[in-house]
Amino acid sequence: MSTNPRYRNGWRREQLRKRVLAAYDVCAICGQPVDKTLRTPHPLSAEVDEIIPVSRGGNPLAWDNVRLTHRRCNRLKSNRSDEYARAQLTRTPQPKATSLPLNTSTW
Repeated sequence: MSTNPRYRNGWRREQLRKRVLAAYDVCAICGQPVDKTLRTPHPLSAEVDEIIPVSRGGNPLAWDNVRLTHRRCNRLKSNRSDEYARAQLTRTPQPKATSLPLNTSTW
């Protein structure tokens, strides 16, 4: 069983969380203000998001890899890109893999 790297050093992660909450007021994904008084599991509560996700090798304790987001935006992003999360927020339709044009060669 592997441990979550965000909590291997819980004190340091909590200090980083406090620093992010003090430094930022706007969600890095949707650009809307974050109400820091809301508590989890409210969808608009404040969360600290890793720019490069931990699952992709990002450091959860590095200041230059964290930012403030809404819980909802962070959940939509998951371990994908910001563009993916923004498309989900605006409900931009994504083409299905089967609807892409099929190029066949005519030998």
